[in-house]
Amino acid sequence: MAVMADTDERQVVPHRRSRWSRTDTLRGWAFLAPALALVVFFFIVPVGLVVYMSATDWTLFGGFTAMNFPQNFVDIASDPMFAKSLEFTLKYTVLTTVILMPLAFFLALLVQEARQWNKFLRTAILLPSALGIASSSLLFYALYSPQVGPLNPILDSLGLMDAQQTILGTADGALWATVVLVVWRFTGYFMLLTLIGVQAIPGDIYEAANLDGAGRLRKLRSITLPMLKPTIAMTMILSVTGSLLAFDQFFILTKGGPNNETLTTVLLIYKYAFETKKDLGMAAALSVVVLLALVIINVLQLRALGVGRSEEK
Repeated sequence: MAVMADTDERQVVPHRRSRWSRTDTLRGWAFLAPALALVVFFFIVPVGLVVYMSATDWTLFGGFTAMNFPQNFVDIASDPMFAKSLEFTLKYTVLTTVILMPLAFFLALLVQEARQWNKFLRTAILLPSALGIASSSLLFYALYSPQVGPLNPILDSLGLMDAQQTILGTADGALWATVVLVVWRFTGYFMLLTLIGVQAIPGDIYEAANLDGAGRLRKLRSITLPMLKPTIAMTMILSVTGSLLAFDQFFILTKGGPNNETLTTVLLIYKYAFETKKDLGMAAALSVVVLLALVIINVLQLRALGVGRSEEK
C-alpha cells in the first residue's frame, strides 16, 4: 500500500508542477500583453502600412487606386533628385559624425578630468541640448540672416564675405552652416553619453595602470578606448541614424536650396508626398529604401566595431 501511495504522489507532483508552469506562463503573457500591444500598434502596424503603400498607386488627394509594385521603386531609381539627395545626405552624415563624435569624446574626458570647473563645464556644454532641433534651427536662421544676424558684419570685417550676402546662399555655406548648428546642438548630449561610459570604467584598472607606469596616452589607447567600445558604437549609431534622417534643420534653414543642393533623402520624401509629386506611394517606397539602408548600415557599424552580444548586454 505504501508503494502505491508513493507512486500516486509522484504522478500528482509533476501534474501540479505542469499546472503551475502553465499558470506562470499565462501570468507572464498577461504582464507582457500591454507592452506587446503598444509595440504592435505603434511600430509594426505603421511599418507594415508603409511597406504596403510603397507597392501601390496612392496619391495625396486620390488615395489608393491600384497595386503597382515595383513601379514606385523604379520611378525613384530613375529620378535624378534621388541620387543627388543620397549623395548630399551621405556627405552631411560623414561630416557631422567625424566632427561630432571626437569633439564629444574629448569634452567628456575634459569634464571627467576637471575638478574645480566640472559642474560649470558640464552645464555649459549640455545647455544647448535643452533646445529642440526646430528651436535651434530658428535661432541659427536669425544668426545667419544678413538683415538681423550678427555674423555677416563680422565675416565682412574679416574679408570673408560681403555683408549683403547670405551664408545660406551657397551650397557649401548652407552645408557648413547646418553642420555647425547640429554640432552645437548635439555635442553636449553625446558628451553626456560618452561621460557615462567613461565613468563606468572601474577605477582600479587605472590605478593598476598607474602602478605599472602607464602614461595618459597608453591608458587612453589600452583601457579607455577598448572599454568604451559599446558606448562608441551606440553614439555612432545615433549620430549616423540622426544624420541620415535629417529633416527639421534643412527644412527650416534651406528647404533643400539653393537649387536643391542641400536636399536630404527625408526632405525628398516630404517633397514626394506633399509638394512636387503629391504621391504617397513614391514617398512610402523611398521610406522603405531609407529604412533598409539604416538597418544595413547599423549592422555593418556593429560588426566593424566588433560589438558582440556579450558587450551589448
